Amino acid sequence: MKRFETKRLRGIFQGILIGLIVGLVVSAFRALIEWGLNLVRHGYETLTLSHVLIALAGAFVLTWGVGQLLKQEPGISGSGIPQVEGQLQNELDYSWFSILWRKFVGGVFAIGSGLFLGREGPSIQLGAAVGQGLGEVSHATPTQRRVMISSGAAAGLSAAFNAPIAGTLFVLEEIYHNFSPVIWLSGLASALTADFVSANVFGQTPVLHLVYARSLPLPLYWHLLVLGIILGLLGFGYQKVLLALPSWYHHLPLPQHYWGLVPFLAMIPLGFWRPNLIGGGNAVIISFNTLVPTVGVLLIMFILRFVFSMVAYGSGLPGGIFLPILSLGAIIGAVYGQVMVSLHLLPTAYVMNLIIFSMAAYFAAIGKAPFTAILLITEMVGNLQHLMPMAVLSLVAYVTVDVLGGAPIYESLLARLLPHQATDGPMLQLELPVFAGSRISGQAVGAIAWPPATLLVGIQRGQTQLVPHGDTVMHAGDLLQIHTAQASARQVRRLLQQAGSEKD
Repeated sequence: MKRFETKRLRGIFQGILIGLIVGLVVSAFRALIEWGLNLVRHGYETLTLSHVLIALAGAFVLTWGVGQLLKQEPGISGSGIPQVEGQLQNELDYSWFSILWRKFVGGVFAIGSGLFLGREGPSIQLGAAVGQGLGEVSHATPTQRRVMISSGAAAGLSAAFNAPIAGTLFVLEEIYHNFSPVIWLSGLASALTADFVSANVFGQTPVLHLVYARSLPLPLYWHLLVLGIILGLLGFGYQKVLLALPSWYHHLPLPQHYWGLVPFLAMIPLGFWRPNLIGGGNAVIISFNTLVPTVGVLLIMFILRFVFSMVAYGSGLPGGIFLPILSLGAIIGAVYGQVMVSLHLLPTAYVMNLIIFSMAAYFAAIGKAPFTAILLITEMVGNLQHLMPMAVLSLVAYVTVDVLGGAPIYESLLARLLPHQATDGPMLQLELPVFAGSRISGQAVGAIAWPPATLLVGIQRGQTQLVPHGDTVMHAGDLLQIHTAQASARQVRRLLQQAGSEKD
């Protein structure tokens, strides 16, 4: 027990160190993006259409610059979350320093130029790269290295959105899929430290500080059922379009690392027309504090933000979908609210409630990470009074996508990155949890048909370390320590994720 407690304490101190460095890196990343976005907006506001050649030249320069970074390091493409998840599953690996500086520079160019991309995914990958770098410098074991990458990822999201609890839970729920004490303690320490650093730079005002008058009354909860289904349907459509975009881009007569030319050029007319609309979307969300537009204006905003965010992300530029998803969710909630107000089915005072709830529900539907979505919006908005209705709406949207067969978006994006199954490779050490309701829960070790070249070497049950034998029964909550060949790693994960039958 003493050894395990020492392991936890070491994890906490590692998390604090990682969080400190990640907080500084991501704060600089955020500051440069905001500076670039303000500069671009000012340029569009002061230039006239006669200066369009300047904008075109800027688009080509940015395309070439980011394209060179992508050509040298394809791992910086997109949000970076699938890449981190692949690293933690031992499916992918990257040079941490190559990722760190190229993602930083490429993200500043792409997001700071006003494209409809978010900073959160790149911040997570930057944090993971810092954790990986510290792990390599300290000669960490493979298990310790994964813990440090996870801690860095949690710190990255925390510093990007000033949301330490959601940052920790996102890594546990969506990326690492493991709730072991060492993981969450190290991740929480890292996220809290990064949030402290970020708050000293940007202040303690919530990132999406929205104000509403009162809580949604229980007799109006039926709106959550209707709106939840709508969000689920639109979330499923978002998944399908996003995953189809690369195949559409392949028809272009351009090298893949220069696909960014399309969104850079497409942004120019929008910038001259409405410079206040460019960017990841937080300005649009916060503007609802002042005025919620009419339904017609909101629908135009939704179409623009949907199309431009798809075009930007599908090109493979370094940038995330987190914030664009939240902004789309807010607009959907505003549309629904305004329609219900016009039909005299909802008082105007509750439109803001639906805007806030819809941000969480839309992300819960697309990312299929409802707990993270609920806590993230709670921390970003800065109010705890909306937890119950937000949870109801998120659950309805989640179930709608689940019924339609939608998969977690980051898991689907990871599947596209993974190479074909290898026939050989090095032995890996995995730590995987046993989930309640899984096929192996309640089964003896010897009763399971394990994949080839796989050995269960230990079971962590609470604070007790077990040496398994054929008659050892595995229970939900156990953490299995497995040695397996690289070729069998995916089969092992699928085995542990399979649901048990009713008779089990």
